[in-house]
Amino acid sequence: MSNFLFGYHIGVMNGPIISIARELGFEGDPILEGLVVSIFIAGAFVGSISCGSLVDKLGCRRTFQIDTIPLIVGAIVSAQAHSLDEILLGRFLVGLGIGVNTVLVPIYISEVAPTKYRGLLGSFSQIGTCLGIILSLFLGIPAEDDPHWWRTMFYIASIPGFLLALGMQISVESPRWLCRVGNINDAESIIRNLWGESEVDKAIEEFQSVIKNDGSDVNSRWLELLEEPHSRVAFVGGALFALQQFAGINGVLYFSSLTFQDVGIASGALASLFVGLTNFAGALCASYFIDTQGRKKLLIGSYLGMAVSMFLIVFAINFPSDEDFSHNLSILGTLMYIFTFAIGAGPVTGLIIPELSSNRTRGKIMGFSFSVHWVCNFLVGLFFLDLVEIFGIAPVYTGFGSVSLLSAIFALYFIVETKGRSLEEIEMSMNSNFPAKR
Repeated sequence: MSNFLFGYHIGVMNGPIISIARELGFEGDPILEGLVVSIFIAGAFVGSISCGSLVDKLGCRRTFQIDTIPLIVGAIVSAQAHSLDEILLGRFLVGLGIGVNTVLVPIYISEVAPTKYRGLLGSFSQIGTCLGIILSLFLGIPAEDDPHWWRTMFYIASIPGFLLALGMQISVESPRWLCRVGNINDAESIIRNLWGESEVDKAIEEFQSVIKNDGSDVNSRWLELLEEPHSRVAFVGGALFALQQFAGINGVLYFSSLTFQDVGIASGALASLFVGLTNFAGALCASYFIDTQGRKKLLIGSYLGMAVSMFLIVFAINFPSDEDFSHNLSILGTLMYIFTFAIGAGPVTGLIIPELSSNRTRGKIMGFSFSVHWVCNFLVGLFFLDLVEIFGIAPVYTGFGSVSLLSAIFALYFIVETKGRSLEEIEMSMNSNFPAKR
């Protein structure tokens, strides 16, 4: 539900921004229109950076429930906005909630899911994002004829927030966090119900061993991210998200509607729907391969596929021997890029960082990594069109393809495979200070 909300709010501004600008009196001002869209990213940055401390103190379950407040209030404020200030406040609050959620979901899944299903459940979050985007695109179709429909879309956005708050009321807390705060009996009960009776003793022993060695009290410090082995994981997490964004996913998504127009698909909603369905298909494939092929292979293969897709589009642009063929090749390259992104670079990046992180610093490493994600997301959005105007789309896409190749090389040398290993096994293997098992 959290990632469904994330996807919904990604897509909800695509069509209605024109109606919003017209009704609230800033139509034709690209700076203010851009501010209404980008204030969401500012809120998400603040939410991401604050989530680590919240989850350390409150646990995942309570943090989820508190986080529904800005999600619900922000959606309602946006729906009732009658001025620029009010829509900015609403979008900032929603961004704040989404920023917390994007950090919290992979932490919760990695800490609660049984080891053999961790990848599968992690990939479901990407599927939720895809479904949210697709629904927002469907609901956005009436906005082309009804100038006030955007208010209904924002009211609808508040419903998943209520469902999330209610759902977390009957969900379990992370057994790892419960161990850290001394609630061993509750942790045992959750492990028994979710993982099976045979896993209880082994899991509790591993939890306590890591806590004892790592000094895992409830509150970690940000400065610990400068110390080994936490600094290595923080570097990998920040780098993975920077490379993901600079590989151009948001630029390609933005430009895809123009690419579809070239082959006669004039409807932006229809073009976005093609993109959303391709994204969804890739996420479904990822849910199968992530636990069979492993995270590292999927990440490398994904970035190589993205690079090939980018270079295919560049070839179509630079060698237009047949106009129809070139346009179709560009469509193929765009859909290939989105599919290969959704099969690896999208879901694996968010999943593998909490798997590599230590129990003590997982929240703060995830908060740092996602804050890098939002900064890079903002920079790509800010400069993409200017770069296209100055250099042309082919050189920019060549840059995206080159970053994709660099990302594959980075994954080859810096990513540790986590498939089929408990979080404690991964932490022990990465921490040279941990006593060897006998």
